[in-house]
Amino acid sequence: MKADLQLAAQVVWNYHRLGHVLEPADLIFVLGSHDLRVAGHAADLYQRGLAPRVVLSGGLGRLTAGTWTRSEAEMFAEVLQVRGVPASACLLESRSTNTGENIQFTRELLAGQGIGVGSIIAVQKPYMERRAFAAIRQQWPEVAVHISSPPLEFAEYGNANMPIEEVVHIMVGDLQRILEYPRLGFMIPQEVPDHVRQAYELLVAAGFTRHLLNPHT
Repeated sequence: MKADLQLAAQVVWNYHRLGHVLEPADLIFVLGSHDLRVAGHAADLYQRGLAPRVVLSGGLGRLTAGTWTRSEAEMFAEVLQVRGVPASACLLESRSTNTGENIQFTRELLAGQGIGVGSIIAVQKPYMERRAFAAIRQQWPEVAVHISSPPLEFAEYGNANMPIEEVVHIMVGDLQRILEYPRLGFMIPQEVPDHVRQAYELLVAAGFTRHLLNPHT
């Protein structure tokens, strides 16, 4: 990747991360994805005693459908159990295919079991911290939410399963959603500084458009 695009990608990565300082909460809410490192991080948070219960939310989404044969929630639960989190502490929501459904179906699962929560730690990929936070604040406003993700930097995030160029495509798509979704009622508005917008526009112009809402624009 060219140096100017590398710098722009770093700017967008930094914007997506929130760096919340975590406090004990009622629930660790794990939003499923292709990245099993998210599950490992959730296990670490549970082992630190930050919450007594974990919800693993995810069916098969756009990055796992056709690749995984089990739901993201099931795959994540297996990682947590290997890491010593008891099955009795875990609830699985295996229908959702996007962030909005993660929130909706998890709320329904908790309500169905008579579980009330006032505070949550939401766990996501590093470059989805801000998007998850904005969506939860809009769609689950009665809970206090902190966001956490695996402590990985942009330069070390890519791997054989998810090359760094694909990460940039996804980050650009997520930033577009942060710009567009508040007017649709999916998220609270987030300030996007000029230098972040400029980095976004540079990456779009360079062709990192595969995960835009309309990749032809």
